Amino acid sequence: MKTVGIVAEYNPFHAGHRKQFDRVKAEFGGETAIVCAMSGNYVQRGAPAVMDKTLRAKAAVACGADLVVELPTTVSLSSAEGFAAGGVGILSKLCDALCFGAETGEAELLMETARALLSEDFSPLLRQELDSGKSFPAARADALAQMGLSGEILRRPNDILAVEYCKAILAQRSPMVPFPIRREGCYHDRTPDRENPSATAVRRLMLEGGAWGSFVPEPARAIFENAPPHSLAAGERAVLARLRTMTDAEFEALPYGGEGLWRKFMHASRREATLEDILTSVKSKRYTRTRLDRMMMCAYLGITAEILAAPVPYVRVLAFNEKGRAILSAVKKSGFFRNAGETVPHPYQSLEQRWGDLYGLFALGQPEAPGAEQRRRIVFASD
Repeated sequence: MKTVGIVAEYNPFHAGHRKQFDRVKAEFGGETAIVCAMSGNYVQRGAPAVMDKTLRAKAAVACGADLVVELPTTVSLSSAEGFAAGGVGILSKLCDALCFGAETGEAELLMETARALLSEDFSPLLRQELDSGKSFPAARADALAQMGLSGEILRRPNDILAVEYCKAILAQRSPMVPFPIRREGCYHDRTPDRENPSATAVRRLMLEGGAWGSFVPEPARAIFENAPPHSLAAGERAVLARLRTMTDAEFEALPYGGEGLWRKFMHASRREATLEDILTSVKSKRYTRTRLDRMMMCAYLGITAEILAAPVPYVRVLAFNEKGRAILSAVKKSGFFRNAGETVPHPYQSLEQRWGDLYGLFALGQPEAPGAEQRRRIVFASD
């Protein structure tokens, strides 16, 4: 049985995601199994997921996925490089191919770019561009152009992540074959397109009480419709309370705080009234907003640079059907995949529980009770 992996966030699951499942089946055959490594309750842009991870995993399986495992929080809050490497590392244990969206639908071009970024010639060129004062994304694109390749591929959001997937496949010598799908629609459109809705637009409707149902497949709509959405705004005071009580040493230990950025972030946290004011005052040409957003969320969750860089000891299984159960049975003896809610004698479990409890403070309306991680169970969908 062919098994195709997808690294995803499903924030939330919408019609465009089911179209990707259909493309996979059309390319690899109707019996192909789809395995998703999905961000948990925190997503890569440094924000809480709009819906709880169990609901999003359940929606994915209801709409065609066979198995959903969790991308650990430390992977989800990593840079594009770390996010992709973590996802590839997990799915390489389960899958034959990796499917992802990209503005560039050419696998060989993406792989050629990835090889260039991994070459010995690239690092000195990147350092040269960074030393000129450019942000990391701009410096990387310009360094690639110096090698005779188009730097434009590193200026488009989905292509950036696609190249990182290819880099991870090469660096890890993964057996997975890359299968890019040309992305349709606009990644950050705030007005949803019925054929190709953006997650940004659907989230906005969910959080503002708009009519989002027509942009989400019916099985997912039934799962989401009575669930409370989550947003950073709803938990802003909780995040501010954490920032205002952190010590100098705690700020210095944060990830993404190099080149003295942690100090700027600390001073802004002690000076500004709101999260937006803090982040706006620190953002510059050198430091992207998403880097600061991830730094802020790591501060709230107590994730240090050391914790973020540590190997993940296990991965939680969130949802599956019969086909997914069969895939898991083949890797059961490894002990790497653990059931949602299963007690694991490892210090990482206490971190999981803490992050789960803090997620509940982002719920719109009334905060959610702590203990969600201990109560969580795998979703099984019978055929």
